[in-house]
Amino acid sequence: MLGSMPPRTTRRSDAARTAILTAAVELVGEVGYSKSSIEAIAARAGVGKQTIYRWWSSKGSVLLDAYLNANVGSEPEDPQGLPNTGDLVADMRAVLRATVDELNDPRFERPLRALTVAVLEDESLAAEYSRRLDEPTRRMKKERLRAAQRQGQLSPDVDLDAVVDTLFAPVAQRWLLRSGPLTYEYTDHLVETVLTGLPRPGS
Repeated sequence: MLGSMPPRTTRRSDAARTAILTAAVELVGEVGYSKSSIEAIAARAGVGKQTIYRWWSSKGSVLLDAYLNANVGSEPEDPQGLPNTGDLVADMRAVLRATVDELNDPRFERPLRALTVAVLEDESLAAEYSRRLDEPTRRMKKERLRAAQRQGQLSPDVDLDAVVDTLFAPVAQRWLLRSGPLTYEYTDHLVETVLTGLPRPGS
């Protein structure tokens, strides 16, 4: 029985990794990305900075793992699909309302802003972000739209990448630039405008 227990060094490593990821999220939430550092993350986590460099190459890569751990729970390589009640408009309205709730929540919003800065500054991190987060979630969104095509709610020749961009990019831009309030009214109107304006079968 004792032989099946994980080695003590593994447990220590897991504990240190969790402490580092938690410290990274807390720190950027308090001081922002530019004022955070590997040294500050290490001090808050109670580890040496070489422990961090053993697993991550930069504070941006730490933050990406921390963000995924805090908000996704694991690698979203096979993420849970979007809701499919058979009503595409209602489902997209619900998805964008949930997005509004997340983006207006400081616990989610501050680390995401920090991660956005990191991605803008680091080309290799941007590629990693795309592979690990953006591409899986885009596939999930497109699969929901394919279901709508199969159900006859969208024309089969609609460009699904364009639909995803048209639905989600305005919300991201408004949040990123702080160009207007993120409200249910805004996203409901966006969904209605985009989906009722798209060509339907037989139209």
